[in-house]
Amino acid sequence: MSTVFFITHPEVDIDPLIPVEQWSLSAVGVQRMEQMLVNNWVSGITSVHSSSEKKALDGAGILAKHLHLEVQQHSALGENDRRATGYLPKAEFELVADRFFSHPTESVRGWETAQHARNRIVAVVNKIVDSGPAEQSVAIISHGAVGTLLLCHLEGWAINRKHDQPGNGGGNFFRFAKKTREVIHGWRSIDTET
Repeated sequence: MSTVFFITHPEVDIDPLIPVEQWSLSAVGVQRMEQMLVNNWVSGITSVHSSSEKKALDGAGILAKHLHLEVQQHSALGENDRRATGYLPKAEFELVADRFFSHPTESVRGWETAQHARNRIVAVVNKIVDSGPAEQSVAIISHGAVGTLLLCHLEGWAINRKHDQPGNGGGNFFRFAKKTREVIHGWRSIDTET
């Protein structure tokens, strides 16, 4: 069965002086992406698509190099737009993120609304999935919040942070059937063999 793997970038080097979209994977994040490559499911991937944010591109580059593929960039795979606030300390970020998910039609402190981000991520994922041969499996390297919004859409759930990826620093994935969009499994760590 042709599958789509939606993979969130793992740990990043957080630097309040650098715009969030320019953050790189940390040494731990790189190591986790490299460890992911031994999983059996990786070998069936025939195309790699990525957000244009550096942390996602770093992860996608590791996967694509291993598979001898090119990374296809899509700016619409980016994280929810938080440029209005930029970096926020963790406790403050968590409070704003909670409100982002609990009030999906409201712009919280100038952030893109969850509803808009969901519509954007669903549209670009559908375009990616529908553009390639039906029998090929696809990897999409992106971000946690938009991944949660996509998973909620695929499962028919209301937007809710309770469906967010596990709080392990990122580096999780879910998979769904390319043809039917049926979710095969929810969030799992990239360190987990499936």
